[in-house]
This record gives sequence, structure tokens and C-alpha cells, in this order.
Amino acid sequence: MTQARADVAVIGMAVMGRNLALNMADHGQRVAVYNRSGAVTDEVVANNPDKALVPAKTLAQLVESLARPRRILVMVKAGAPVDAVLDELAPLLERGDVVIDGGNTWFPETQRRERALKDKGIHFVGMGISGGEEGARFGPSLMPGGAQEAWDATRPVFEAIAAKTDSGPCVTHVGPDGAGHFVKMVHNGIEYGDMQLIAEAYDLMSRALGMGAPQIGEVFAKWNEGALSSFLIEITATVLKVTEPSSGRPLVDLVQDRAGQKGTGKWTVQIALDHAVPIPTIAAAIDARVLSSMKDERVRASERVRAALPPAGGDGVVADKARALADIHDALLAAKIGSYAQGLRLISATSAAQKWGVDLKEMARIWKGGCIIRARLLDTIMRAYDRDPQLESILADPELEKTVHDAQPGWRRAVALGVSLGIPLPATTASLSYFDAYRTARLPQNLTQAQRDAFGAHTYERTDKPELGFVHTDWLGVSGK
Repeated sequence: MTQARADVAVIGMAVMGRNLALNMADHGQRVAVYNRSGAVTDEVVANNPDKALVPAKTLAQLVESLARPRRILVMVKAGAPVDAVLDELAPLLERGDVVIDGGNTWFPETQRRERALKDKGIHFVGMGISGGEEGARFGPSLMPGGAQEAWDATRPVFEAIAAKTDSGPCVTHVGPDGAGHFVKMVHNGIEYGDMQLIAEAYDLMSRALGMGAPQIGEVFAKWNEGALSSFLIEITATVLKVTEPSSGRPLVDLVQDRAGQKGTGKWTVQIALDHAVPIPTIAAAIDARVLSSMKDERVRASERVRAALPPAGGDGVVADKARALADIHDALLAAKIGSYAQGLRLISATSAAQKWGVDLKEMARIWKGGCIIRARLLDTIMRAYDRDPQLESILADPELEKTVHDAQPGWRRAVALGVSLGIPLPATTASLSYFDAYRTARLPQNLTQAQRDAFGAHTYERTDKPELGFVHTDWLGVSGK
């Protein structure tokens, strides 16, 4: 009897690929699975005898096992490994087949691959996947780009396996070619900002208020019941309560203060510079991780570089702890809104430049579940785009503007507290400066442009005589000419 064809295939049986394959199988898909090491494929199939998994020893066997149009999800390391798989896979495929790259790929690479395969009649999809190992297994947020025909072919599979919220499955057709991988990149940039803002709130509670990790964890748990409710706040509360078994000390206190990164945050800053979109909160978060990697130098500096400040730490630093905690809460909420505003502005600007047509409300919707930045705030952002689909910035939405307005006094006091004690708050202060600059009708860059014209004849425009266009003044010659 001829074996039924597989519905979809997954190449790469590391944790993410394996979990996505099992997720597909849970939702009625017959899944062909392949790994470069055949032993890994055999292990996955043997460990899941109740799943409809079809092992393949070669890519040719994998392709042969699939129903048409073939749908193949590639889950290998980004970069050269993806090209290596495509070089071997493409000659085996036919017009109308769909290949999906589910890694964190730099979106111009996705565009290059999409063009190359399009010439052969093969659809290539760059799909961002967020949610980590658990999300992959039980419901991630999925951000596929590519042709409409590719979305039509893959939509039933992706909608079945994606996380579900009251707004539907957390997947949508983001846009053409590299749009999916781009949006996932910005998602990760917002994630960097969010994590840094949380770390700064933790640092203020620890050093300015003299609170221990378990006590801070209780505060985060309480905050997770309100406007700050999110996956990152939830896991922060949990992490801070974990103790080291042998000593009973909070385990987080024993973690070396070096934070790694995989590159998507850096890419976000790079493309923001290319499109002249300011994202200072996200950039500050990247800088904070880089500074954290300078551990040995920081330890030496802590012994030699002094600050004329009162010591941070201990119960006596802040008299009114209740108000200080409320201020830190408001600072975290307002700064978080600022970070989202920056990320969404970057998506909007790049989408316009690339002619992708990315729907920002849809991005907020599919981030509500499964992904790392899922948060109650996303419902508010969805409402903002309902009110005005062409909204320039979520900071200008009436509901979000009121939230930030009401949080401002505490936001400013929290920043002042950190500055007064020498506690670094790079992302919180960057977000506040972004907010203040955005709401300022006239910035001091009139002086900057005058300086540029003075030393380099870069010209400037006059506010009183706009009809003159760009003009030049000999600033360093006769004054006033």
C-alpha cells in the first residue's frame, strides 16, 4: 500500500525545528522531517511514536515524500547554512513549491534569496518566529513575508500552529519578500529595549531602595496584574524569586552581569540610521549590553574612577519608598510606550521605502500572544490604529498620550533619582529625551545647522524668509552679514 504524502516538511531538528514539527503534527499535519545527521532524525521520530512524522535520510527523499505544492520549513543557522541547504534543495523543487526560512535572517539576504528562487518559479518566504522553544512547541508568533501565493499555500499550517488570542491566531502575511524577517528584527529590537528598561527598574529598586531580589520579584508580580502586564514582567517576577539550593541566596545575584546578543538588535539600529529614524531607547539597550561585556575594565574603573555622589544602596537612601516604587512603575510604563513608538515608526518608514504595505495594527495583533514582547499594551496600540490607521506616532494617540502624560511626573522623578545616585538608566533616560524632543516644536539644532554652515558652508534655511531656500552666511567674517 502506498504511504500517504506528507503535508509539510521541516529541515533541521534542533530544538526549534523539532518543536515546530511536533506542533504541526499536533494540528493534524503529516510532517516530513530531515536533519543533516540522520541519527538526530531517527531519534526525533523514535521519541514521538504517536506523531505523524515521516523521516527522510536525504533531501531528495524529503522532497519526494511531499504532496504538491511542497511546503518546506528550513530551521538551520542563519547565514551560509541557509544558502547551503537552498543550493542542494532548489534543483529538486518545481514551480509553485514554497521554501520558508524560519531563522533570524538579515532581511536583505531574504530579498536576495527570494529573487533568485522567484526566477525558477519557486516561492521563498522569510518568516520571523518568536516565542522561544516553548512557543515553537505550543504556539509561537509568526511573521511570514513573501508572495501572496506563498501565503495562500502556507496559511492553513501557520494559522493552526500559531498562538491564539481573543484577536485570532498570531500570524499574518506581513508583506512581500523580506518584510517578515524585517518585522521580526524590529520586534527583537523592541525586546532589547523592554528588557533593558526592566533591568533599570530592578537596579533602582535594588540600589536606591535597598530591596532584595525576592522583594523586587513581588513588586514585579504585582505590576504584572496591571498596565505593565506582559510576558517579560511575568518571567522577571519568577526569575527574581529563584534561590540557589546550597546557599539559599537569590540565584540572580550569582549571575555574572554580562548580557549577550545575537545581532538582531544591532541590525535594528543600523537600518534605523539608514532610514533616519531615531530609536534611542533600543540603541541605549544595545550600548548597555556592550558596556556589560566590559566587565574586567568596569571592575578596575570602579576602584579608580570616583563620583561625587552619595552612596547608592541601603534602606536610608530614599525616605518615601512607596512613592519611589510608584515613580519607577510609571517610568517603566512610559518609557516602554516610547520604545514601542520608536520600533513602530521604524517599521512604518522602512515599509514605505520598500513598498511593503505593512499593517501596524496587524503587527500589534500578532504580537499579543506567543512572542517575547506580548503585553497588555498591545491591545491599547491596536485601538490607537483603529482610531487612526495613518497615525504618525502612538505618542500622538489620545489614549496613549494620556497614559504618558499621567506617568510623566513619576517618570521624571525616577530618572532624577537614578541620576542623583549615579545609577545608570540609559534606556529610561533615552526614552524620556525622545519623548521631550518629539513634543518640542523648536529644537536647538538651529545652532547646530549654523555651526555646520560656519565651518563647512553647508547652508541653512531662514524661518523669516523661507522663499530664499537654502542660503549661506560668512559667520566667521563680518558679524551679522
